[in-house]
Amino acid sequence: MTHGERMARFEKTDLYVVITEAFCAGRPALEILDAALAAGVGIVQFREKDLDTGELCERGLAFRQRTADAGALLIVDDRLDVALAIGADGVHLGQEDLPFEAARRVAPGLIVGASTHNPEEACAAQAAGASYVNIGPVFPTGTKALGIGSVGTGMIERVTPELAIPFTVMGGITLENVGQVVERGARHVAVVTAVTAAEDPQSAAAALRQAIRG
Repeated sequence: MTHGERMARFEKTDLYVVITEAFCAGRPALEILDAALAAGVGIVQFREKDLDTGELCERGLAFRQRTADAGALLIVDDRLDVALAIGADGVHLGQEDLPFEAARRVAPGLIVGASTHNPEEACAAQAAGASYVNIGPVFPTGTKALGIGSVGTGMIERVTPELAIPFTVMGGITLENVGQVVERGARHVAVVTAVTAAEDPQSAAAALRQAIRG
């Protein structure tokens, strides 16, 4: 698949589920993945910070097989080498990770996502070749230590006019507050524990997708 083909599929997605086994309420990450895919989730991020490269590839290949079978996009957090090795659709990079320009040069066909926390970072990532940017954390969250406070829903309206590429929103989003980000213009909503820690992850993902689509 080309970058353009992958982004055309990205544009059709609504809920973006980030899966880390430590946030799966004691269940295997693959169990949560299967539940998300059964709910029709079209994009999933494989995010494991503490595994060595071999184990990342082994687990990532299982994610790749399942997402490919379901016709869903697979994004790997941080590790472009792992994304390439397992045939993923993209990589998501933070401000301290591999530069966005370098990722674009090395992997022109892959989606390159960028974590951003203000309009300046979002615009810089866009200029550097990011395929999409993530805006957040919108609400307080305990799943990622950032050293910054939540940016609030108003950030969505501040950033939107500056961007020609898609954006996701993330951070503390639940079924109870997802309407607030949708009302501000968000079309692609990323979550972790709202799905991964839910008693019924498939139902939770389905309900969030319905709320995003309105």
